[in-house]
Amino acid sequence: MPKLELGDLDAVAASKEVNIPQLAKYARDGYAILTPIPSCTLTFKQELPLMFPECADTQAVKEAMWDPFEYFIARNRDGLLKTDFKNELGRIGYHVPCHSRVQNVGKKTAEALQLVPGTDVTVVERCSGHSGTWGVKKAFHATAMKIGRPVFRTMGEAEPNYISSDCQLAGHHIAQGMKEAGLKQAELMHPLSLLARAYGI
Repeated sequence: MPKLELGDLDAVAASKEVNIPQLAKYARDGYAILTPIPSCTLTFKQELPLMFPECADTQAVKEAMWDPFEYFIARNRDGLLKTDFKNELGRIGYHVPCHSRVQNVGKKTAEALQLVPGTDVTVVERCSGHSGTWGVKKAFHATAMKIGRPVFRTMGEAEPNYISSDCQLAGHHIAQGMKEAGLKQAELMHPLSLLARAYGI
């Protein structure tokens, strides 16, 4: 995805030639494939299939690719998700990443975290301002922080124990913005790490 955002299509094609054949083996063996970052999931589910529509391996990977929490909620509906959580998580300020929204995944991460007893999730569904590789560039960083202010403020108002986003870039951006705004600090943790903590792993 970073190479695609920068317009380096040759690098995208080269990476595809390395990664897709490996993943296609698992897809054809019936495995679900999950990625921990929404932009990665989007790349395999939408971007590469659009770029390489005639590649059977790419299309097989597309069909097997899942957002982790989309997968967990699907398995919960099947009665296959273990819900023997050991630890409460308290208050979570959760940011829905743009790359999740564009996939129409819905709020599956929040839904899964709310399965944990003693857990309250405040959902913020607005751009953090980071925008992939854009927000880390010196020329744009101040603007990225300005765009993110409503998200920082909303997160802070909830006084969470944790702040979390499936997109770690957005999560770090929000944590930085909250600190610069003088808001109460909370531990930054990826939703998968939060779920692991809830299970006592």
